[in-house]
Amino acid sequence: MNRTDSLPTVPTAAPPGTEPAPAPVPPQTRTGRDPRWARPALLGLLVVTALLYLWGLGASGWSNAFYSAAVQAGSQNWTAFFYGSSDAANSITVDKTPASLWLMALSVRIFGLSGWSILVPQALLGVASVGVLYATVRRWYGPAAGLLAGAVLALTPVATLMFRFNNPDALLVFLLVAAAYATVRAVETASTRWIALTGVLVGFGFLTKMLQAFLVIPVFAGVYLLAAPTGLGRRIRQLLLAGLAVVVSAGWWVAIVELVPASARPYIGGSQNNSILELTLGYNGLGRITGDEVGSVGGGGGGRPGGGGGGPFSGQTGLLRMFDTEVGGQISWLLPAALILLVAGLWLAGRAPRTDRTRAGLLLWGGWLLVTGLIFSFMSGIFHAYYTVALAPAVGALAGIGVTLLWRARSAPVAADAAAPVPAVADAPVVAGASVVAAPRRRRALVATLVLAGTLAVTAWWSWHLLGRTPDWHSWLRPTVLALGLTAAALLATSAVIKEFVSGNGVQSDANSLVNSETGVKARAGAGIAGRVVRWVVPVVSVAGIAVALAGPAAYAVQTAATPHSGSIPSAGPAGAGGFGGPGGPGGRMPGGANGQSPGGPGGGNGQFPGFPGGPNGTGSDGTGSDGTGSNGTGPGGTGQDGGANAGGFPGFPGGGSAPGAPGGTGQDGGTGQEGRGQRGGGMGGLLDAREPSAEMTALLTADADDYTWVAATVGSNNASGYQLATGRPVMPIGGFNGSDPSPTLARFQQYVADGRIHYFLGGGGFRADGGSNASAEIAAWVAETFTATTVDGVTVYDLSSGKQG
Repeated sequence: MNRTDSLPTVPTAAPPGTEPAPAPVPPQTRTGRDPRWARPALLGLLVVTALLYLWGLGASGWSNAFYSAAVQAGSQNWTAFFYGSSDAANSITVDKTPASLWLMALSVRIFGLSGWSILVPQALLGVASVGVLYATVRRWYGPAAGLLAGAVLALTPVATLMFRFNNPDALLVFLLVAAAYATVRAVETASTRWIALTGVLVGFGFLTKMLQAFLVIPVFAGVYLLAAPTGLGRRIRQLLLAGLAVVVSAGWWVAIVELVPASARPYIGGSQNNSILELTLGYNGLGRITGDEVGSVGGGGGGRPGGGGGGPFSGQTGLLRMFDTEVGGQISWLLPAALILLVAGLWLAGRAPRTDRTRAGLLLWGGWLLVTGLIFSFMSGIFHAYYTVALAPAVGALAGIGVTLLWRARSAPVAADAAAPVPAVADAPVVAGASVVAAPRRRRALVATLVLAGTLAVTAWWSWHLLGRTPDWHSWLRPTVLALGLTAAALLATSAVIKEFVSGNGVQSDANSLVNSETGVKARAGAGIAGRVVRWVVPVVSVAGIAVALAGPAAYAVQTAATPHSGSIPSAGPAGAGGFGGPGGPGGRMPGGANGQSPGGPGGGNGQFPGFPGGPNGTGSDGTGSDGTGSNGTGPGGTGQDGGANAGGFPGFPGGGSAPGAPGGTGQDGGTGQEGRGQRGGGMGGLLDAREPSAEMTALLTADADDYTWVAATVGSNNASGYQLATGRPVMPIGGFNGSDPSPTLARFQQYVADGRIHYFLGGGGFRADGGSNASAEIAAWVAETFTATTVDGVTVYDLSSGKQG
């Protein structure tokens, strides 16, 4: 069985007390082939997607240096590969499970270390995701629906961004789309093998991005429980087996990490107790929902004044979060259309049998969209706009499915006798039942066409609105999309009226004399001409409407592909389109403010966190004004002990900010680039972006490198990653990503120094976290008190070799 054609199917009769037999597939869909244009169109879609995702891929350099450093480590050391360590000496892991790193590290082992070799697997995963989404939608709804679904996914701006970036989301999306395909195959024949494969794929999704992969489990399980053509008991047993597959495929790595002694493996980054279970359930689990993320610099906690949830990395929570200025330009271009088409598709499915595949597919993709979207909308912990790439496959599928179902409904014949010649005999009877049957079908076709027209109009208006957020970027596009979209919608609606007239002419049940009169003959002739015009014009208008609907996201996608992106919080589209970061790094566009300004944060001027800069307990006046600007905070530790000229470092740390209230978010040579986007240096004191060391610094670190386990240590993983990628040698990231993990402790660090395993300590980096360990601050203070500081490349450097004992 290849596919079904999406129309409702009726189960065969079964003896009382037994489950109905599987619904038969119509012969034409079981044995028929796709139209000749289907395969060339699919090939074209995949080629265009590959060009979009692969062209100029190396321009982004290390992209997210935090993950690139871990990929580099995994390509050098198999232990680092397995655990996802930040450095090849295995001091600490990244704060995620490592599956996405495995693919990139293997690519680096094959092609050598470069930005291109790191990103190629991500781009290929994007092309594969489009292909698998096409195959999934096509099975039940035909190639046209699959092509539209794939095109929407490929051209969604945030998808273009993440399939050209090295965050884990690319692999996660591919695995979840593949799991949806396996679920569709399982539903068709109540296959134990396919539903178990669904569990395996979701389990590996956990190994990619932890609990986010589990958001689709209730949806996949619910659809299978509803629509699989077998008995309820067997469906439950199969789902339990699929659950076991999830546990095994996700749990084997977790079990190994928990069972291996802590002394024999790297510290688990992002946890406070060196536990992968703590990381799973806390920082990367329920903490993302509640905002209670110990050691985090984001998260909601009590939210910002004025309500709405999270902290600097969370934005405003609420039902409209997916449409706001931070997120809307990333994902929401076709989100209103997807929701409208979901409702329309369920209306068309009507009171279908339990095993109806039209409804099952709509529930699968609609459930994916609603469950994931609502959790993203209301989570109070750390949330980034690029997370919404997980919604793109569902938006694409619903767009393809909904448009196809409505098109079929409007194109279905409404009455056989409407097109047939009317007998010329005066007393020839007219079948009264014909109008009774035709009328509901005509109304259904009319409503379907009007819904298509309305959906197109809403999509054109919303694209116009989103483009208005970047009014200076290709300003001609905004009115063009609106004008063409509304025109196409009006023509579609007009065609519905004409078709209603054409379909209704000639089926009068009790007016034989009028039907056979000269007036009736002329009316039928006019109706025939109008019908031919409609049949020729409507397909052209519909194709144009689809092109208009995709114009906005396609333009953003091309712009995203043409612009290098780096840092920890990238965003798609031109400046001002939303998100946190953007090309060149996340130096600006904090939530609610323009060009890196954050509204209302105490001491949070210039887009910094409350208390930044100016020390751990810095104060400053609340931000005011339309852009939410506020004065820089000042407080204890505004200048670090023996601090060097490393503007933007963590106040109170060696090499920290050189003056109270010094602008945060920039490292040496950092500055702020156009639209507040960092060019060089460690954004936010090394939190979000990596330093690009000079040749002088690189030469210093690589000298005598073979004599040390780590050529240097510094606070924060991003701060360390720049040095590590430049030198090719392990650099210890003290405190992990946030600088708040107790890795290593002061005692352990002192022992490393005594053993001669660390050559230098580099100032800068570090930042204030929400709780967590103070070990990094203790280490920095001890280094400053014990060793002599020098300055290289504007960075405070401490040579620790004098501390070696024995």
